[in-house]
Amino acid sequence: MEAFCTIRPAYFADPLKVDFSTTRTRITFPQKLFFCRAKFADSGIDGSFSLKLVSPVLLAAEKEEARAVLTLFLKKQGLSHTVAARTINKSDLFVEHLISRLHSVHKSRYLVGRELTTLEIREALTPYLESLLDEHGVFLVDLVESFPNAPVKEKPVAPVTKSQSSVDLKKLKAISRVSEIGPAGKLPPHILYLLELGMDLDQIKGIARRFPSFAYYSLEGKIKPIVEFLLELGVPKSDIPTILNKRPQLCGISLSENIIPTMSFLEDLGVDKKQWAKVIYRFPALLTYSRQKVKTTIDFLYEMGLSAELIGKVLTRCPNIISYSVEDKLRPTAEYFLSLGVDVAVLLHRSPTLFGLSIEANLKPVTEFFYERGYSMEEVGIMLSRYGALYTFSLAENLIPKWEFFLTMDYSKSELVKFPQYFGYSLEERIKPRYALMTECGVRLLLNQLLSLSAGNFDKALNKKIKKLSAGKDPNISSDDLTSEVEQ
Repeated sequence: MEAFCTIRPAYFADPLKVDFSTTRTRITFPQKLFFCRAKFADSGIDGSFSLKLVSPVLLAAEKEEARAVLTLFLKKQGLSHTVAARTINKSDLFVEHLISRLHSVHKSRYLVGRELTTLEIREALTPYLESLLDEHGVFLVDLVESFPNAPVKEKPVAPVTKSQSSVDLKKLKAISRVSEIGPAGKLPPHILYLLELGMDLDQIKGIARRFPSFAYYSLEGKIKPIVEFLLELGVPKSDIPTILNKRPQLCGISLSENIIPTMSFLEDLGVDKKQWAKVIYRFPALLTYSRQKVKTTIDFLYEMGLSAELIGKVLTRCPNIISYSVEDKLRPTAEYFLSLGVDVAVLLHRSPTLFGLSIEANLKPVTEFFYERGYSMEEVGIMLSRYGALYTFSLAENLIPKWEFFLTMDYSKSELVKFPQYFGYSLEERIKPRYALMTECGVRLLLNQLLSLSAGNFDKALNKKIKKLSAGKDPNISSDDLTSEVEQ
């Protein structure tokens, strides 16, 4: 037998042309055009092969086997059963191409009337599919569905570099690894262990896609030790899947050399030992940062005037502050707040999450919102100091509609300086109903009394005001009077 195959680059060549009465199969791919030709001395016809040698029953069986090989291959790349099945339903032309390739590879077998086994079919097609995966990466599914035409991408994409292809292939291999069925018909031991913890296979595949190394972590050497350590700290078993999903890198870090020393270092700063379960659940990445990275943030907090005790409380409540760059995020944000006359140390203690916001996208628009409505820089600084969450609210969905309703209320603008927490209450469920009820009763409460009292105390406050009004007393009740009356 004499056979040869040549590869010539071509772009968007003619569609696939398959003529089983000749020896030439022409295939169009997005980037390359493959021309394969074979000559068989024992065929009796130079370079020819006819599918008449293959019975219709056998041909149908081979197509089913090709579909099975393709389905299994797609699932190993991380596709769900539903997505794989949908792809197969659109792959008739690609399956025919696989059969054509199969016949070219094993042409001599058909000429002597010998059928291929299932194993031989898989061994012929799987390497070919792997070569396509290596070449087309994440666009393999598009290639299968649109074959023989080049897959149409909804958005223009930059040319895929060799390094990008390598990354894509690494991710796909990792996904295949976590879903691989072993000789015993079971998933890998570490995957079964994770499933028993409450994770699902799709979640594990997602981790492998984001962090391919996780697929190769050993059960006894990596995953199980960290899980048991977390359980000993008091982390509920139900929280383990969330923690591993957030930071799978935890499993790759040494407990004795990194994690435990880092925890001891943070405990010395005041992080509550009893709160580790909550701290890790909130931000598991805290234990994966280098000691130098942690120390850099701690030094900055000291610089801003926080005591060791307060730093411990900040890290307990907002451990993700460690992830913020000191020079690119924390320091510029602190300087911006200082320009508003705010005590940065107090703000860091009360609202550390503010320091993760964008100055241009989040902070300045809120400041300008209040400037435009007549508030001074000093007043804005007071509002921020009293209620840091004010700067986390959306202008369109929160501040603007609540401000517009505030203008209809019988309060001066200074009330918002005293009680900026107004913007933290629900407009429809709290502000409007309570204001309507107070107005209906013909009495008046201070803004903070209107909104901050519990439902029971709010009713008591209204009843007291109504009685005073009925008795002919001054209807304007002071906060001290209200407090004493509510306590009675």
